Amino acid sequence: MAPRYVGIAAAIVAAASIATVAFAEEAERKGIPAPPGHVFKTIISGYEFRSKETRALQDDDLENPGFLAVERAADVWKKVEGSEGKSCMSCHGEAETSMKGVGAAMPKWDDRLKKPVNLEQRINICRSEHMKAEPWKFKSQELTDMTTFVRYQSHGMPVTVKTDGPMSPWFERGKQIYYTRYGQLDLACESCHERNNGKFMRADFLSQGQTNGFPTYRLRDQRLVPLHERFEGCMFDVRAEPFKPLSDEFLALELYVAWRGIGLPVETPSVRN
Repeated sequence: MAPRYVGIAAAIVAAASIATVAFAEEAERKGIPAPPGHVFKTIISGYEFRSKETRALQDDDLENPGFLAVERAADVWKKVEGSEGKSCMSCHGEAETSMKGVGAAMPKWDDRLKKPVNLEQRINICRSEHMKAEPWKFKSQELTDMTTFVRYQSHGMPVTVKTDGPMSPWFERGKQIYYTRYGQLDLACESCHERNNGKFMRADFLSQGQTNGFPTYRLRDQRLVPLHERFEGCMFDVRAEPFKPLSDEFLALELYVAWRGIGLPVETPSVRN
């Protein structure tokens, strides 16, 4: 056989091998049955779309690099800050008890603010209003660490976000954003995570885009990444002008995407590529 045709044949075999591997990995993915009216029949965590090596790294608490944040924040939880002379523990006691289930239910409605707040916002409300301490900046190590620590207290618990009552218009707004095409590439969230999840793209598998592992340790960034930063990154990827982190737009999107993963166990701190 001529060298040119040998090369073509090898390419075909290689492509077939990749497809076989992709099919095999897809067959191994585990999920939970979706509730009636959900967009998916089976809800699958992003964990199931990662390599065996990455999953093993997440599963080992001693090897998972995200646990460094949990350890740092455990010390900060007890640290007195602000003019009120309080720490997180002053009001909430032991996080293992008081914060259990909190991260699984966020964002939650705030009656005083008349809007939902997410975990980062709730942490800073506590700091500024109850401790009289400076709020932490988004993407700061302190805020990401504490968000990870609080959410970790719900590790293994199912996502239970509420979308009815006053949350309903925010849910609908998040849904609209999810299905709206943005940027020069004219893509929506659903373009990747609904229509094309499970497909191999840019040396990785597209997941359903679930949020149950955030903040997540991204190997490519070598640090924990909060959810709104990932939203921001996705919009940059499609060459769109992103909404601001902690904006009403991203808050509504967080609510809607959390609902898409309702029932999945909280994995924070998860590990992703």
